[in-house]
Amino acid sequence: MQLPKLYKTLIALGLAGQVAAQTPLVVQVNKPKADVQPTMWGLFFEDINMGADGGLYAELVKNRSFEFTTPLMGWRESRSTKSTGSVLVINRADQPANPRFLRVKTDGEKYGLINEGFRGMGIKQGVGYDFSILSKNVEGNLTLKLELVNGEGQVLGTASLPLTSNDWKKHSVSFTASKTEPKAKLNIWFEGKGTADLDMISLFPKDTWKNRPGGLRADLVQLLADMKPGFLRFPGGCIVEGYDLDRRYQWKNTVGPIEARKGEINRWNTEFKHRLTPDYFQTFGLGFFEYFQLSEDIGAEPLPILNCGMACQYNSGEVVPVDELDPYVQDALDLIEFANGSTDTKWGKLRAEMGHPKPFNLKLLGIGNEQWGPQYIDRYVVFEKAIKSKYPNVRLISSAGPNPDGEVFGFLSGKLRELKADIVDEHYYRSPQWFMENANRYDDYDRKGPKIFAGEYASQSKDIASQNNKNTWLCALSEAAFMTGLERNADMVHMASYAPLFAHADGWQWTPDLIWMNNLQSYGTPNYYVQKLYSTNKGTKVLPITANNEWVSGKNKLYASATWDEPTKEIILKLVNTSDQAQTETINLEGVKKLDSKAKRWTMKGAELDSENSFENPKQVSPTEEELAVKGTKLTLTLAPQSFSVIRVKVVK
Repeated sequence: MQLPKLYKTLIALGLAGQVAAQTPLVVQVNKPKADVQPTMWGLFFEDINMGADGGLYAELVKNRSFEFTTPLMGWRESRSTKSTGSVLVINRADQPANPRFLRVKTDGEKYGLINEGFRGMGIKQGVGYDFSILSKNVEGNLTLKLELVNGEGQVLGTASLPLTSNDWKKHSVSFTASKTEPKAKLNIWFEGKGTADLDMISLFPKDTWKNRPGGLRADLVQLLADMKPGFLRFPGGCIVEGYDLDRRYQWKNTVGPIEARKGEINRWNTEFKHRLTPDYFQTFGLGFFEYFQLSEDIGAEPLPILNCGMACQYNSGEVVPVDELDPYVQDALDLIEFANGSTDTKWGKLRAEMGHPKPFNLKLLGIGNEQWGPQYIDRYVVFEKAIKSKYPNVRLISSAGPNPDGEVFGFLSGKLRELKADIVDEHYYRSPQWFMENANRYDDYDRKGPKIFAGEYASQSKDIASQNNKNTWLCALSEAAFMTGLERNADMVHMASYAPLFAHADGWQWTPDLIWMNNLQSYGTPNYYVQKLYSTNKGTKVLPITANNEWVSGKNKLYASATWDEPTKEIILKLVNTSDQAQTETINLEGVKKLDSKAKRWTMKGAELDSENSFENPKQVSPTEEELAVKGTKLTLTLAPQSFSVIRVKVVK
């Protein structure tokens, strides 16, 4: 007999069957355990899945400065049958960060260039668009006729821009779109007869985050801001390491004037044979200054991660000799100066010139991403000594490798404990079952050792890095269960973040992901709403929550954590029922005399364990809010099958 797929899943995860009667849960409100760090729940950003160019960074023109390996990738010529117009790619030695530009020659007949955008351009009716270009007239005078068009060639917006300078100059014009189109293209027609040099051809919507010219996609930033994250980790991830050291992420290439930033191929360009993305490059329009600014905008501590002299060990595995690490270490010291230094310093002055005289108050810095082995320890100690001697108050994040167990993990954990490291970054991409079985992972960790950063985790519905992974409710539910253990052990776990953050529906390399987008829309997955419920209901102190004097961590398929929120004087309960049966729980709130007569409750559940959100139904699995009546100092709650609940109840003096 063939069992239904869902039922087989339930059996495999131990979710099926009747639930035994429960003893009361006890929350000791008067016996807080530990502080919950303001950084407890945060965000991990990496430029994977078109997360930056084509995603968060709102630029619509692909390969705007012709620095891709194929200079005209994303562009094509268009002409009348009579036109002899031509384009020439020129490489200049005096501009090493941005050496290429186009020389366009026209004869007065119809001739132009078309840019395809990032899987098209998302254009919105009634929204203004800012076009700009760096140009220099070589001979004659040309005028650009700009057109946004849809797949049928219908014009959605148009403008004219004369090129008026015989020296390199930025020319700009704005216009408004007449229709909405997710897959528009940009036509640039050259009117007149002559020759001009062109570079940095750019198109941005006006409705960016905070309406900043050349800024970020507002809908995506809003989803982040709504989470009230404690930190923002950037720029990754494996792109920090690079396929090899020549292609590592170098923060100094990402600051200063946009046109002077040196781009790089994205290391996810050819990583997965099933998702080859040859047009995936980094322009660094979203650079370290913008990351710091974004962190400030959304109230998150900035957490930059720097290369430690090691390329990705899954790829080339290159290392810099320990006695040649000085440039890498100096990059770290200079970054701290860029973030925190006075405007009298070299890098603090650059920060001010970019528009932020006030320091960013950097407190956290990661050394390497996911490195392992003795070679990592050898390099980490060099960084640690140099940074701590000059900036003793900056806390350093170190790597425990790519896996949550095994020989590599054991070696690194032991060595970093010996070194009295500040915070160790642990990663886990595992099955839903693993997350539920490991909710007590940190209960017995050595409290005298380093603090923990759960820096990358996501429940995998199929397998690690499988293209068939989905953001199902089962995965989100298992993460909610696991996170009760992180919260319960907030004295050890100071930071945690799901990864990856963004994925473009037409340009992803890795699944699952927290937020999905296309050129016009975005939505949070069930995993996003679990993260949001935790981060917006953090609390300030851990409260013990037990049944029969034991942590509520998997027995009878129930998981729980509790915190006290000092500013609001509220008790916050998080309850995860992974059983396929409803459970009714009595919760005794000890150490309080009186509670408000009404409490708030948010509940998440899916119609099925494989339920997902989508562009068509973005909140299919998302929290519902209700009011609860409270009597005395007890709560009686019915927890729906396979559900996650958050309750806030106010203590009244």
